[in-house]
Amino acid sequence: MSTIVIVGAGPQLGYAIGKKFAENAGFNVALVARRESQLAAMTERFQRAGVAAAGFAADVTDRPALEKALADVEERFGPIDVLEYSPAPTLTDLEEHPLVSAVDLTVEAALPALETNFFGAITAIGQVLPGMLERGTGTIFGTTGAGSGPMVVPQVANANVANAALRNWLLALNDSVADRGVHVAHVALGARIGSGRPASEPDVIADLYWNAYIARDAAEIFHFDLPDPSDVELADKFRTS
Repeated sequence: MSTIVIVGAGPQLGYAIGKKFAENAGFNVALVARRESQLAAMTERFQRAGVAAAGFAADVTDRPALEKALADVEERFGPIDVLEYSPAPTLTDLEEHPLVSAVDLTVEAALPALETNFFGAITAIGQVLPGMLERGTGTIFGTTGAGSGPMVVPQVANANVANAALRNWLLALNDSVADRGVHVAHVALGARIGSGRPASEPDVIADLYWNAYIARDAAEIFHFDLPDPSDVELADKFRTS
C-alpha cells in the first residue's frame, strides 16, 4: 500500500489532501506537525473513516526531529511514495515574527521564514529523495503562498523570499530527477482556504494535488482565488489554515 506524508499538516488542506489520496487510491496517511493534540484529532478522523493514518510530532525548524519523524513514518508504513511539504505560520508565530514589507526586510526578519519554508523543506526532501531515486518512483510537492510564483507581493517580503527560494529549488530539482522516475512540483496558492468561496474549499484544492500526481506533467501549479487583489498579501497567512 502506498503512503503519503504531509509535513505541516493542518485540519483543512492537509486533511483534505490526505483524504483525497486515501479515498482515490487507498493511501496510508502520515501527518507531521508540531501540535500533538491536532495530530491526534486528525488521525482519529481518518481512522473513523477506515483510513490507515498516524501522526508524528515534529517542528520543521528542528531538523533532527523532522528527520526522525520521517524515519518513523517509514518504519510504520514503509517507503514514502508522496511527500507534501506545506508548513504555515500560526497567529502566534506571526506575532513573534511579523510579516514585513520589501523595504523593511532584514536578515533577522528573513531567517525564521527561511528556517520554516526553505531549510525545513531541504531537510524533509533530503530524507525521502534518496529512497525515491533508488526505487525509481516518487512524487514531491512543495506548497507556498501566491507571492512566491508569478505574483509580486511586497507586503510579505520575508515570507516570499523564503518561498521563492523553495520554488526555484523545486523547479531545478524536478529538472534534475524527472528522468529518474521522481516528479517534483511547486504549488503556489493564493486563497483563503475554507472561506466559503467554491474554488477555495479544501477538497477542491486537494484535487489539484491528486491530478498532478496522476498526470506527472506539471512542474508548477498556480491557484489564485482571492476576492480582492489587495488580499494577496494574506495568502501566505491563510493558505493552509
